[in-house]
Amino acid sequence: MAAINREPLTAPHRTRNDAVLAAGVAVLAVALALMGGKGTWPSPLGWTLLLAGHVPLVWRRRSPVVALLGVAACVAPYHALDNNHALPIPATLLALYTVAATGTVRRTLLTGVAVLGPTVILNGLTNPKGALEFLRISGWIIAVLFIGIDVRYYRRYVASIVDRAERAERTREEEARRRVAEERLRIARDLHDLLAHSITLIGVQTSVAAHVLTADPERLDRKAVAQALDDIAGTCRTARGELRTTLEVLRAHDAVVGVGTDLGAGAGPGSVSGAGDMRGPLPGIDGLAGLAESGRVAGARVELSVRADGIPPSVGAAAYRIVQEALTNAVRHGGREDLTVRVGLWTADGALRVSVTDDGTGGGASGGANAGGGAGSSDGTPGFGLVGMRERARSVGGTLDAGPGPAEGFEVTATLPLPREDKAR
Repeated sequence: MAAINREPLTAPHRTRNDAVLAAGVAVLAVALALMGGKGTWPSPLGWTLLLAGHVPLVWRRRSPVVALLGVAACVAPYHALDNNHALPIPATLLALYTVAATGTVRRTLLTGVAVLGPTVILNGLTNPKGALEFLRISGWIIAVLFIGIDVRYYRRYVASIVDRAERAERTREEEARRRVAEERLRIARDLHDLLAHSITLIGVQTSVAAHVLTADPERLDRKAVAQALDDIAGTCRTARGELRTTLEVLRAHDAVVGVGTDLGAGAGPGSVSGAGDMRGPLPGIDGLAGLAESGRVAGARVELSVRADGIPPSVGAAAYRIVQEALTNAVRHGGREDLTVRVGLWTADGALRVSVTDDGTGGGASGGANAGGGAGSSDGTPGFGLVGMRERARSVGGTLDAGPGPAEGFEVTATLPLPREDKAR
């Protein structure tokens, strides 16, 4: 079966193997002659032509048609000299089989016609009354050609199966690598959103505490200082919990076999923490009140309006992170003590609409961090906030726009499509 499945034109050591096969076929012809039977004993010239007819078989796979012509060039005069007609049959059939197994069907049919034509003429001249003998000879030739065609198609079928299996394996590996890359990018977005939001709040709350301590040391407002420190501690606890959740997924990523596929499929698009599906609920629009409260603690006036129910977890998680990043940027780059941030979510036309608008100075003509991308760091270095928000929106098939507001400040708007069942709802 290995020899049949192997492609004859590219098989290793084919010339050496064909030389051994040609020698074996020649030995078979000599054995048939020694066994006697019907037919005359070949003459010395007949023996020469018979053995010479086996030599082209050495190159039968390198040049099948040339090998067949070489065999025919020796066998035709051998038969014309009325030697034993049975002796060259194995070599002739092997050459015919090789042509059929390595060439097209058209070439095989033309070869059959070219071989049967002279055979009919030669048999008619040497044995005019041997119609039955002609049918027998023709039947063997046609049968060998059809066997060669069948083996050729079988080899192509096996090759196609192997090719599909290899392509499927490559596709699985590429899919696993893609899922791992997506998982890493998603975790990077989660860490960015978490750390940017938490550190911004901690920075604002620390500034409040420092201002209280230095504004009027003689009339120290201990209650305000304690409240600022409690807010900082609460923010740290929240950030530590979300960070632990993300790190647990990273540990699971190293422990679970095939995690490139499992985690990539388990944590749906827009999931907020890697453990969202395995270790805890996904943050959604229910958590927006907490975000608004953290913005108020940071000194901004946050107006929250939510008119949406039954939002899928993936869409709700994407909306939560978009609002979180936009609110963080507004607090960080607003540039005003009486900053007002308006957050609105509502459903319309089968999609969840998200709008975050502030009246700060970050979106003005001066550029600011918001105008430069909505994600700059405190020293003006561009960050990845706006890129991350757009990736969040794209993860659920949505779009996001960000830029200076119509009058002042900065505005972020997103459209997140809802699944069909949610549209009907």
